[in-house]
Amino acid sequence: MAFGTFFLPGPTEVRREVLESMVQPMLPHRGAVFEALFARVQAGLKPIFRTQRPVYVSSSSATGLMEAAIRCARPGAILCLVNGAFSERFANIAHSCGRESTVIGGDWTRPVSLDEVETALKARPYAALTVVHSETSTGTLTSLPELAQLAHRYDCAVLVDSVTGLAGVQVETDAWELDFVLTGSQKALALPPGLAFGVASEQFIATAGQAGARGLYYDLVEFEQYIHKNQTPNTPALSLLYATAVQGEYIARETIERRWERHTQMAEHTHSWVHELRQRVGEPFGIYAPDDHRSHTVTAVTVPPVLTGDAIVKAVAKRGFVIGGGYGKLKNSTFRIGHMGDHTMEGLEAVLEATAEGIEELLAS
Repeated sequence: MAFGTFFLPGPTEVRREVLESMVQPMLPHRGAVFEALFARVQAGLKPIFRTQRPVYVSSSSATGLMEAAIRCARPGAILCLVNGAFSERFANIAHSCGRESTVIGGDWTRPVSLDEVETALKARPYAALTVVHSETSTGTLTSLPELAQLAHRYDCAVLVDSVTGLAGVQVETDAWELDFVLTGSQKALALPPGLAFGVASEQFIATAGQAGARGLYYDLVEFEQYIHKNQTPNTPALSLLYATAVQGEYIARETIERRWERHTQMAEHTHSWVHELRQRVGEPFGIYAPDDHRSHTVTAVTVPPVLTGDAIVKAVAKRGFVIGGGYGKLKNSTFRIGHMGDHTMEGLEAVLEATAEGIEELLAS
């Protein structure tokens, strides 16, 4: 398949240069050569996270670092902000780790409001809150700076899943004083699946030692100890680190600011296309996320009753493109386009036209 045909909301299409970089020899991960490679990885990731702190690298999916965030939060209850399938997952992780937790929100059509959050924070103390920055199931974006300011007024840490946010949507880890922010390799970073990346504030790590059930594999205190030696606490996915080093240098050449801008342009073009599609086919297609809270990396498109998201995905596949179906309870009523990573406007226009043609064929049959 030629690059520019794979628009799933994750995993994201990976450039050939990145894929080929993984075909390199194995090497000891407790030696100077590995440490030099890991230093390259750090040099690429820190500007993407906008941080001076080290970036932890976990050989896992992003779910692993979601669990790490919960396990390493200081003792106390967890407040879980839920507005989609992946924020529900964050809440379920808190529950499965045995942490006392409270869920607020539940409305998938919008972010949890600051008023709802403050009401909960006033009612009782919380050690931390969980939030999904860019909700992949709905294409909804939650603004982080105001949320972090509010939470910190109540001495509550902010744990951020930015899996489809970071590297495609502006994230200012240090400036916004985010306590822990994580992402996965396979989304806007445009790497193969298999790695998760996270940054913890100094304050978060300082209190993590108080957590009594940190476990072993996801103990961020141990991650912190090893990372200052340019090492990982357990055996790393070496081939994926080669890829991460190459992609980090590629993003540095583009610059993270230009990458944000490109994602904004692709999102706006997709949103305009949905409006044009409605006029073109005479059916009420729409965008699931509210106007002022739309992700720049993934759009969930609502489908009229005469069609299903699955049927549209299959019609587009016949034209040589991959898009995503609806997720969770939105499976039948939406389809999703992942406009993130290293995609260009030209490629996006091609998949959108193929999608419109597929829809026209379905409506005519």
